[in-house]
Amino acid sequence: MCRFNPLRRLVVAAVFAALAALAITTQAFAASSFQAPPQTAPPSPIAQAATVQAQFQPTPEDIGDSMIAHQRYQAAIEAYKKVPRTSADVWNKMGIAYQMMFNLVDAARCYQASLKLDPRNAHVLNNLGTVFDSQKDYGASERFYRKALKYDPKSALILKNLGTTLLTEHKYNKGWEVYQAALALDPTIFENNANPKVENPASAQQRGALNYYMARGCARVGQNECAIEYLRMALNEGFTSPQKIVADRDFAILRGMPAFEQLLAAQHAQ
Repeated sequence: MCRFNPLRRLVVAAVFAALAALAITTQAFAASSFQAPPQTAPPSPIAQAATVQAQFQPTPEDIGDSMIAHQRYQAAIEAYKKVPRTSADVWNKMGIAYQMMFNLVDAARCYQASLKLDPRNAHVLNNLGTVFDSQKDYGASERFYRKALKYDPKSALILKNLGTTLLTEHKYNKGWEVYQAALALDPTIFENNANPKVENPASAQQRGALNYYMARGCARVGQNECAIEYLRMALNEGFTSPQKIVADRDFAILRGMPAFEQLLAAQHAQ
């Protein structure tokens, strides 16, 4: 999903910026061959802060972004509704707020409205793909991810999402190829999965497959603890076995690690 810009700089930062600009101006006059005009005492920092604060009026979009940052999604939506409906970015942000509240119907409606204004926006196409993923319409999500990649082929996040969808569709080889492409662009793409969890797949076999290939991806980039955790879940879902894991060259880096050996030993003992 897209990132939200923070609100404009704090008032204190504005004061310091104003004082810094004043200092630069004074130095420029001193270095000049012209005589500087008589200087008057600058306003106090408190007075400048009050002036900046009086001039700054946050827009509805600013307020919506702040509400999103504080996870107040309904308040964010109400703020975004006050923005002219000609902003593709605001429609996208509104869709994200709806999606964070698990209102997938309104999220999809907002993403579609955003795409009418900016049909080549890869971020919005990706977000719409995640909606179809949540609805388990993997054919539709795959189409939107692939369309997003036409406009942003170097997005590791979109590639990762596409790879996950392909694995969910039992297209294991294609999914793993896409995962490897994502890893080539961003070796840290799996690092955000500190608590690995697969939400969408309905069957244990699907969950096991996703966890197994996520483990491979983590092992490829040296995220060993993450890889072991994914393998644990894949084993629990019955997708793989200790023998297959040992035979998989992608997991050779894990051999000798106490947690890895304990995992295999516990499976053998069952």
